[in-house]
Amino acid sequence: MSLELENLQVSYKGNHLFLPVDLTIPQGRIATIMGPSGCGKSTLLAAIAGNLEYGFEVKGKIILNGRELNSTRMEKRKVGILFQDDLLFPHFDVMGNLLFGISGHLSVNEKHSRIMSVLERAGLQDFARRDVATLSGGQKARVSLLRTLLSEPEAVLFDEPFSSLDKPLRSSFRNFVHEQIMQLNIPALLVTHDEADSCGGRIIELEGRGLG
Repeated sequence: MSLELENLQVSYKGNHLFLPVDLTIPQGRIATIMGPSGCGKSTLLAAIAGNLEYGFEVKGKIILNGRELNSTRMEKRKVGILFQDDLLFPHFDVMGNLLFGISGHLSVNEKHSRIMSVLERAGLQDFARRDVATLSGGQKARVSLLRTLLSEPEAVLFDEPFSSLDKPLRSSFRNFVHEQIMQLNIPALLVTHDEADSCGGRIIELEGRGLG
């Protein structure tokens, strides 16, 4: 059970964006890829998630729990992704937002029960009917992560998830992320430009060559 990148490269119009990446992330661990803006970090995540824009080409292999993902459609990859902006729906309360992440095969009661369980685990058991506009930055970040995890991904990608939070919130949310990944026992990959935002595990520098 792991996420593996084998000699992975992304190119655009024949130009490689970064040097080949070789990385294995075991279950329950978070690896970190660092690099300055424009080196290709977000493009690398898009390649893994399967939502690269037209014109980009992927070489090498992306393997998740023994499945090669290169030719797999995004919705079939079972890869969750969390961005630096919470992207919560402002016209829904917390429960409504979390319902968008949960599996469709469950009954209404099962969905509500599962959501209340994860909210309690996150210390947000009294927030199910709260308007998301009333949440703090840290609370919004937690709800956004819970929505991603409720989709039952086999791996999670983090695109600068702490950069919009102030220092105390960053530390608290970073610990929360680490706890959730360990509990779910799935691999995760985080990209950042700040080593302080790493969550343990292997840290590698992305050697960019252009776009991204």
